[in-house]
Formats: sequence, structure tokens, C-alpha cells
Amino acid sequence: MSEVRLQSVRKVYPGGVEAVKGVSLEIADGQFCVLVGPSGCGKSTLLRMVAGLETISGGTCSIGDREVNEVEPADRDIAMVFQNYALYPHMSVYDNMAYGLRNRGTPKDEIDRRVREAARILEVEPFLERKPRALSGGQRQRVAMGRAIVRKPKVFLFDEPLSNLDAKLRIQMRVEIKKLQRALATTSIYVTHDQLEAMTLADQLVVMNKGQVEQAGAPITLYERPMTIFVAGFIGAPPMNLLDMPATGVPGLSLATPVAGPVTLGVRPEHLELSAEAGALAIDLTVTAVEAVGAESYIYGALGGQGPEIIVRIPGRDLPAIGTSLRAVARSENLHFFSRETGIRLN
Repeated sequence: MSEVRLQSVRKVYPGGVEAVKGVSLEIADGQFCVLVGPSGCGKSTLLRMVAGLETISGGTCSIGDREVNEVEPADRDIAMVFQNYALYPHMSVYDNMAYGLRNRGTPKDEIDRRVREAARILEVEPFLERKPRALSGGQRQRVAMGRAIVRKPKVFLFDEPLSNLDAKLRIQMRVEIKKLQRALATTSIYVTHDQLEAMTLADQLVVMNKGQVEQAGAPITLYERPMTIFVAGFIGAPPMNLLDMPATGVPGLSLATPVAGPVTLGVRPEHLELSAEAGALAIDLTVTAVEAVGAESYIYGALGGQGPEIIVRIPGRDLPAIGTSLRAVARSENLHFFSRETGIRLN
């Protein structure tokens, strides 16, 4: 078994800076876990502690049935794929992929079998004799992944591996990584700041903020039922509309059931419909900007003509003119309420 268990893991740097604050997390055998959050939230530090590249200040990290706090990185049976590929420029693709196995004393015929099998899976067989400088960015990342695959580790660790690729190639490689992980069924931990990348890859999605786990679970659960204001605003593109609601109400906005006390109301752009009818939520907008992005469009409007900006996502390209007054409505099941004091979900 190659499950990963983190129990109250902390990282404190000299000077008392606490980068990771007591994170507890269980990643099941064969699961693809994605750590996502803004820069400085502690996600890469947490990954590096699992890898053994950072010492653990408190708590325990276990891989399988073994605690690895004091185990050297080379002895943890993990393989890591970095953002910058980390290939040896003077070696061929074949030698880059074989290097780790040679250092471990793996028999030559077994090295050849593993390298060629990984090259076939990753479709880099025609490039085995080339040097990294003769490859595209996507091909280099495939080689870096191949170097990890041939190790046959208990755990794969990915540290923002697609950040250096262009948008089209990132989408392609994202699909390839997911297919590869499914085929190999190897426990994987993947770090990214891109919430769309996180949503599409993860079996378990972990949203981090200020060194702590805000929420962990299936991606669709975090999308449909965010437990904090931070998760609600971070997951989703475009982001959820969040409005502070004083007890006295907001001009241009009406609720079928008035809220008791100051709360933050959330509604996703796709759950707002343009309609003159009343709904559980009705918002009167003045259009300030429009974006046609293909099969759908985004309408940006000022609440009540001068209030906070609201985003409405609609199908098609029948767009209103700037300055038009519109009403957007939403159903009660699509409304989210959070405590303004604690940031925690209320409904």
C-alpha cells in the first residue's frame, strides 16, 4: 500500500515564520491529490516535506506503513517531477531516463526494458537519442515524467509541472498526466496555483490558505458546496459573486427570504439567469462590460447601477449594450450564505 498520511504537520522557518500550520491529510492508495492555493499558501512547502526536501518542524508524515520524518529523500521510494524539468543537458533522453536506475544498480536489461516501456507510453520513442535542447517544452516534460515512471515509485510528486508551457500545451499535457496516472494507479500529489487545472485533475482537491487546509474533498463537492468564503471565491472561473449583506438589505437586490444579521451572499455566474421574473434572488444590474468567449458570454454589471460588480454567464452571443438595465435571478438552491465574522458557510 502507498497511502500518504500527514498528521498535524508543521513547518516553522528561522525567525518564527510558520509556513505550514498543523496540516492533517490522508491520501488513499492510488489517489490523485491536488494541492491548490495562492502563492505563499504553503502548498509547495508541504509537498517538499513529503519528498524530504524540507525538514518537518512538527507532526508526522507516513508513506505506506512507515513514518518518514527522518528518512532521506532517496530512501522514501518517491519520484518527483519539477516545474523546470531538471534534465541533464549533456545526456540523451535515454540516458536521462535511465540515470536514476543506473545509480541504484538496476540490471542493464531491466533498465532498457523500463526506459523503452516508459518512452512508448509517453510517445517519446523517436527522441531517445536526442539531447534535451533538441526537444520542445512538452517533450521535455514528457521525458521528466518518464524519468519518474521508470523508478516505479510508491508516490509521484508533481511541483507545478506545467507552469512553463503555453496554454494549448498545458491542456494537452493535463489530459496526458491524468490518463497516465489512471493507467499506473500510483498515489500522486500534485501542486498547482491554477484552480481549473486542479479541478480537472484531482480525485481529492485540497484548497490551502495561509498554511492551512481550508477544505478538502471531491472537486465537485468544493465547487457546489464551498465551506468558506475563501474556497467560494477561489474555486470557479469566473469566480463566485460574493456580496456583503447588511441586515437592512442592499439597493438593487431582493431576497424572497430576508437574511437575519450581516452575512455574505454567494451565487455563481452560471446560476444567474436574465429574466424580468422574480426569483429567490433578484438583482437589478446596469451593464458595464460584455465578453463573448465562444459558446458562452459574460455580462458584467453594476448592482443597482452603481454598486459592486456582478458577473452573469449566459449561453450564446446575444449580448446587451453597455448601459442597459437588466434583471438577473437565481433559485434558492443555488444561493450560498457565509458568516461575515468567521467566513464559514451557514446554509
